[in-house]
Amino acid sequence: MTLFSANLGFLWTELALPDAIRAAKAAGFDAVEFHWPYDVDPANVRAALLETGLPVLGLNTRRGDVPAGENGLAALPGREKEARSAIDEALAYARAVGAGAVHVMAGRTEGEAARQTFLDNLRYACAEAGHDRIILIEPLNPWDAPGYFLNRTEQAAEIITEIAAPNLRLMFDCYHVGRTEGDVVARLRALWPLIGHIQFASVPDRGAPDHGSLDYAPIFAEIVALGWARPLGAEYKVAGATEDSLAWLHALRGR
Repeated sequence: MTLFSANLGFLWTELALPDAIRAAKAAGFDAVEFHWPYDVDPANVRAALLETGLPVLGLNTRRGDVPAGENGLAALPGREKEARSAIDEALAYARAVGAGAVHVMAGRTEGEAARQTFLDNLRYACAEAGHDRIILIEPLNPWDAPGYFLNRTEQAAEIITEIAAPNLRLMFDCYHVGRTEGDVVARLRALWPLIGHIQFASVPDRGAPDHGSLDYAPIFAEIVALGWARPLGAEYKVAGATEDSLAWLHALRGR
């Protein structure tokens, strides 16, 4: 049976985060994950997680100055102090709520200096995470995240291989891969040893996974066949009430 995690950065955004966790439980999700939960007291989040019994899979580092267009800090030369402060903050919050992974966001930049900055900051993140947390990196497509440093799975694989830290893994988002690289199943198979988390949404509109150019039933079946037993992240944009978008959940769960 396929398990699913509700990404509360997109689902139930009208609710306070503890209530969104409760809504995810009521809807039948097996886990939750966050984007940027830092304005919410982690004690309140932890209480909702304990109440529902849901695990929290991960969260993101802060993006920086969002009104100015920033989308992460870790690859920005000269911003190392801020990037590492964001990594420290994310790891502390992850420990407080029991999240198993932190997605370190690269930011909008390019060039060799940016690459070296990203590598250095990822080495720092992996060392600070220790043995009990995974560090994730995620390629983002250029339509949703123009100018984002990390934009292809091949680039991410090279970085993971070069750093060679046991707790550095790939966040494989079927939506982003589907937008930029086409054959999602082929990329899953090729990158399988590097993958630490999997997310999904419809292509091309990033809606619920019951429409669009990707047929998720065979994709999820392939993921299970490859041996994946952890929840897959539902990170899709909702038009209207989240509850009205969930027809796919039981249809694709495999029961």
